[in-house]
Amino acid sequence: MGIAAAGALPSGRPVCLDDWLAEPWPEAPEAAPLLAARAQPAAPRPLIRRPRLMGILNLTPDSFSDGGRLPTVAAAVRAAGRMLAQGADLLDLGGQSTRPGAAEVGGEEETARVLPALAAIRAAHPEAILSVDTFRAPVAAAALAAGADWINDVSGGRRDPEILRVAAEARCPYVLMHSRGDSGSMDALALYGDVVAEVRRELLEATECALAAGIRAERLIWDPGLGFAKTTPHNLTLLGRLGELAAEGFPLLIGPSRKRFIGAVLQEPRPRARLWGTAAVCVQAIGAGAAILRVHDVGPIAQTIRMAVALRDSAEA
Repeated sequence: MGIAAAGALPSGRPVCLDDWLAEPWPEAPEAAPLLAARAQPAAPRPLIRRPRLMGILNLTPDSFSDGGRLPTVAAAVRAAGRMLAQGADLLDLGGQSTRPGAAEVGGEEETARVLPALAAIRAAHPEAILSVDTFRAPVAAAALAAGADWINDVSGGRRDPEILRVAAEARCPYVLMHSRGDSGSMDALALYGDVVAEVRRELLEATECALAAGIRAERLIWDPGLGFAKTTPHNLTLLGRLGELAAEGFPLLIGPSRKRFIGAVLQEPRPRARLWGTAAVCVQAIGAGAAILRVHDVGPIAQTIRMAVALRDSAEA
């Protein structure tokens, strides 16, 4: 797949980020509009009529809550179709678990896990927005060539800086997430004075690297990295002060789904039983201006988003 024209995804489909985020719900189910370039980040941003929903498709045997649940390409295609039907605006495919303590499998194995499912989902759902969840440049490049539209990098370019060049050349949206260390070291690096100020500063530093590599500011999306080198109090503080990150003008992606800080608050050790805690976090994030929510349980969270936005709009009327 060649480099996309300006204002288009790698697949060549035309897009506009601010328009995409400002759209209300359609009158009837339809394929999600597609995302790409936007105007230079500036505050205040246009009102996000409805936050977009990113469905998680883990193609791994060891992810923290759903590892091994999609053992075949056919199972991944079925799960993708179900999420899209339930209201997912885009899907995030990953072949490397990034949970604390996860073993790293290497680029070849990660690519082998992701590409067959990605190609099959693209064939079955040609208008879907597909994101590849990887910190490795070769995996990202191969996924874009196979039909991916976004790169979602949990390391924000730290682990493999070449991924920034891949994103720049592809002219695709790039999710730049805050994290420290890797799966083996992140917990020991959860040391902050002011977690919001330090996350903001480190995101800005990573953003400068992304811009220097050629990624346009209008294609950057920030993720504060809930659970990555952060304790439960750190995560709660970040959620309570998301507005300070939103003020920088970049769309915010929030990924709270089933995470252990929710389990800690609810005293719920079972990740799959943390749905309503996840829903509560999503409502908080919507109130703070989050643009995209990344979740496992698309159907219930789609209903949560719709209700939260209706209440917000009623209060503003």
